[in-house]
Amino acid sequence: MPDFAGLHVLADDDPRWKHDPIAQARAACEGGARVVQLRAKRATDTEALVWGREIRALTRAAGCVFVMNDRVDLALACEADAVHLGQDDLPPEAARRIAPRLAIGRSTHDAAQLARALGEPIDYVAYGPLFGTASKQTGYGARGLSALREIASHCAPLPLVAIGGIDASNAAAARAAGAHGIAVISAVANAGDPVAAVRELVAAWDTP
Repeated sequence: MPDFAGLHVLADDDPRWKHDPIAQARAACEGGARVVQLRAKRATDTEALVWGREIRALTRAAGCVFVMNDRVDLALACEADAVHLGQDDLPPEAARRIAPRLAIGRSTHDAAQLARALGEPIDYVAYGPLFGTASKQTGYGARGLSALREIASHCAPLPLVAIGGIDASNAAAARAAGAHGIAVISAVANAGDPVAAVRELVAAWDTP
C-alpha cells in the first residue's frame, strides 16, 4: 500500500498558474514531495494521458506516489498508484471492482461526508478546505483547525490529508491538528521558484 503521509502536490492544469502540470510535478519530485496528484480538469483525455505517463516516469524515478484525480480509467492507463475520487465521481465501491490494484482516496468536506467515507473501501481521506482556497471551487468555507482535530479523531486508522489554503506558514499547524499529510495546489503552481516552494513546504511539515 502506498504511503500517503507528508506533502501531496496537486499538478493542476488551470491556465492561470505560472507553471504547467509537468513543471509542477517535476518540482514536486525534485523538492521532496511524497505524493504527486495529476488534476486535469480542462485537458482532453489525450492530453491528460500524455501528462500522466510523463508524471508516472518522474514519480517512479523519484520514488514518489502517483495519484490520478477523478478518473479510474486514466489512472489505469497511466499505471498510477492510486485514484482520488470526489463526492461526484465514481463511487469507491465501483472503482474497487474495476481497479482492485489501485489505492483510493476520497474527498470530504464535513462530518457527514466523512462518516459515509469511513464505510467505503478507501485507503485515505482528504478533508478541506482547511483554511479556504482560491484554487478550486468546493462550495464550502474554511473548516479550520478545530474541525480538523475533530475529524482526525474519527478517521484513524485511515490517513487524513488536509487541503485548502495550506502553505509553509501553516503546514506544521495542520500536522499538529492530526493530519497525516497536506495537499497543495497554488503554493507550488504559482510559486516563482516551485522547487524551492516544495522544499520549504517539506521542511515546514517536518519541523517538530
